Amino acid sequence: MARISPLMLLPPVIFAGIAAMFVLGMNRENPDALPSTMEGRQAPAVVVTPLGDLPVFTDADLRDGKAKLVNFWASWCAPCRAEHPNLSKLQAEGVTIYGVNYKDKPEAALGFLAELGNPFAAAGADASGRMGIDWGLYGVPETFIIDGEGKVVQRFAGPITERVLDSVIRAGIKKAAAE
Repeated sequence: MARISPLMLLPPVIFAGIAAMFVLGMNRENPDALPSTMEGRQAPAVVVTPLGDLPVFTDADLRDGKAKLVNFWASWCAPCRAEHPNLSKLQAEGVTIYGVNYKDKPEAALGFLAELGNPFAAAGADASGRMGIDWGLYGVPETFIIDGEGKVVQRFAGPITERVLDSVIRAGIKKAAAE
């Protein structure tokens, strides 16, 4: 009778492990979502400098009793340009959006808004990136949905497309308004 070498069992065991990881990975709720430690917590401090003559927002604005968005963006960011029409749609629907211009030149940022329109109720600059670090930013664009008490209800990394607007952002705003 032939004896089975332990090495002969190794390939099937490795295959079973890889298959199990694949099945678990496919069953995740949203495989594209990046984790956020901010969701469910109070929004970190708003530390921005004025951007031209635009109104600046503060911590108090995040705790005004209404749902709102905080959008990190930059003029050098192509996905920011792509999402801009959807931010304008939200503004037209009455959603308050605060803008944080991230690591950008003020003149370039103001030119971006002059060209595409300004969807922000107020905005400020985060030239050093310190506020972005405090908020757990992965990159721009990134949008945080904040409830009326200043708690981060949801974070979305990436451009707000039509699909994201309908399936993620509007649902998040409704959730934030209900809290």
